[in-house]
Amino acid sequence: MTAPSEGPQPPTAAEEQAGPPAEDRAAETAADGETADGTAAVGEAADGGAEAQSTPADGDAEAESASEDGQPASGTAGTGAPGTTDGEEAAKLSEAEAELAAQRELRARIEQRKAEKEGPIPSGTKLSGQTADLLAAVRAVESGEKPSGAFFDSPRSGKASAAATAPRRPAPGPAEPVRPRIPGPQTGRRAAAPETVEAVRSVLVEGGAPETLTAQVAESLGEQAAGMLRENPWQLLSVPGVRPEQADGFARALLGDGCGPGDERRTAALVTWQLERAALLGHTALESSAVRSALAERSVPDPDEALQQVIAEGAVLVFQDGLAQEGADEGEAETGAPPGEEAAEQAVPVLLGLDRYALAEESLADSLARLAKTGADARWEAAEPTDLVRAVAASGLVAHTGGEASRAEPAQLAEAATALGLRAVVAVHSEDGGRRLGGAVTVSGLLAGTEGPGRDQDGAFALDLLVVLDAPQLDVETAAMLVESMPDGGRLVLSGDPALLASAGAGRVFGDLLAARVCPQIASRTPDPGPIGELVSGIGIGELSQVEAPGKEVVIVPVRDAGEAVHRTVQLVADSVPRAIGVPPADTQVITVGHGGSAGTRALNAALKQRLNPGPGRFGGFDPGDRVAYVPSPGRTRPGTVVSADTEGLHLDCAGAAVVVPKEQVESTVRHGWAMTAHQATGMRWPAAVVVLPGDAAQGLSRPWVYTAFSRGERHLSVVHGVDQALPRAVAEVPTQERTTRLRPLLEGLLAPTP
Repeated sequence: MTAPSEGPQPPTAAEEQAGPPAEDRAAETAADGETADGTAAVGEAADGGAEAQSTPADGDAEAESASEDGQPASGTAGTGAPGTTDGEEAAKLSEAEAELAAQRELRARIEQRKAEKEGPIPSGTKLSGQTADLLAAVRAVESGEKPSGAFFDSPRSGKASAAATAPRRPAPGPAEPVRPRIPGPQTGRRAAAPETVEAVRSVLVEGGAPETLTAQVAESLGEQAAGMLRENPWQLLSVPGVRPEQADGFARALLGDGCGPGDERRTAALVTWQLERAALLGHTALESSAVRSALAERSVPDPDEALQQVIAEGAVLVFQDGLAQEGADEGEAETGAPPGEEAAEQAVPVLLGLDRYALAEESLADSLARLAKTGADARWEAAEPTDLVRAVAASGLVAHTGGEASRAEPAQLAEAATALGLRAVVAVHSEDGGRRLGGAVTVSGLLAGTEGPGRDQDGAFALDLLVVLDAPQLDVETAAMLVESMPDGGRLVLSGDPALLASAGAGRVFGDLLAARVCPQIASRTPDPGPIGELVSGIGIGELSQVEAPGKEVVIVPVRDAGEAVHRTVQLVADSVPRAIGVPPADTQVITVGHGGSAGTRALNAALKQRLNPGPGRFGGFDPGDRVAYVPSPGRTRPGTVVSADTEGLHLDCAGAAVVVPKEQVESTVRHGWAMTAHQATGMRWPAAVVVLPGDAAQGLSRPWVYTAFSRGERHLSVVHGVDQALPRAVAEVPTQERTTRLRPLLEGLLAPTP
């Protein structure tokens, strides 16, 4: 093992992974919807959109890399589908499906609640203000009343439209809210009727699509699936993993000369698909210009007119948030400035989005505003007056930032609340987070009602204080459910490290809340200890520097190629780290950039299995004793060990909890887990971590990725890398990939930013 004479040196080329970090994140978190041979699976066990996680995670799968504006690049795709048996769905919902069903019902109830309140804030499909003006303008264009291009991305769109737009109403006060009741886990769902399955299979065969898509199509489109496909073959794009090229071929086979690239049905499906793909990269909306460009790349004859038609038909929603301009005279805002006096750079871009994310984002903004407006609570006066206690005493919403060591501060806050007789709960992202902080519950368990204090008669959490650690891992839909369930008068503390990788799902909740500055923000002054803490702290500010590691806490292992990287990694895990550091292989986690490539998780796991637990893989590729990464729902990874397998499925031991994965879900939700990606490892830590940076990994690196990967080891970090200056360049020059979201302007419209 090489001594830490040098600080980590850089990587250089991107490993054969799913593409840039955000694309890889989308792929990784669903385990990743890939078939055993690496082909992108055409269907996940999760809902569509950001939760579908169908992006391939390797170069040997379809290359669906995305440009920085979130627009997926064109590419071809295989037609392989996962091994799902037609019509043979499990009698019981999986954990992910039950959770998603509960989320859908809750969101519907939230929307109903908003409609029943006085002065509701528009959300979802109920548009008003600027959004309504834009939609009316689109319809006017479509009907011929106004010329095309009257408003899209016009320099005047921000201020001129603001003249006719009433300001957004403030969030309703906390008095007498109508709380939605959270449905319990569903006990099952009906499998598609045999006649429906057969009809869908017949249409797919006629159109030249794989029969293996039958079950997913029947499930996605329902009893009328066959007729819907005949009428609109591009609805095949609603099945996660299906590419436009595949849908086009299917449509040509069914419709012949009756379809073309400008077909309105095709355009609507492409726009929806584009926005769903953007959600996989974390965006909740896209600028209209990006969507138009994507339509042009797909050979749509008149992208402007086609997009206007899609909007007029209500397939997507139009938004233009943040209309207020700093320093704008109030009278000028009412009358509008002459065109010649407007600054083009002040125009607010027009965004397009899907209603599910619009509803979630606006519901979340509403609920955060409700908490932020909660007044002081005298009950906290008896607590020791730390900065965090003072902030919580004064406001119902508080943001807390810091590294791993700072997690003790909000935990102490919860203890202080309990001492005052208040009901306090600490929630974390993963079970491992709960291990590091005794007594914590998981966010998923809290929402499902399987952990935590339960709910009151109004459906709100039965608590006075909720501390959510790992807040950067909250996607917008989960956050909306969580915050909407907070009782009036309760306190919510969102705590986390903003330097870590963002959530697997759509949204940038914690980052947007911090940027909006609409609530007290407490920054921890507690540094992470030791050489690893020093190294990671420097990475957080863009510096990769050498650190003193007398106890071999940080070790750099240079390699020449991917083959040597795999060899040295196995050597470190199986021999060097146990011998020199005293950490056994079971407590050492290998972290790499992606699943594919010659030094991705698949190659590393194969080599590590051969060394640490050789076997024939008689249980669907797994043997008793194999380390695995189980993904019960998108964004959640549970490390475990294979115990056995039988007719029920694969039996796992996940941190002492017995888990049975149905055999039809094993392929899509379980993979070997000696090696993981950084996105999968987020929210978890191990006594030792070995970070592998092969020579082709450079394009997958960013400062948040390096920060996250390097901070997963508690006692020891080995960096195996064969790249030159790409690592320090990534730390210094690639801070993060921006996400297009609406939460920040929504919050700023509801609450004045705090200086």
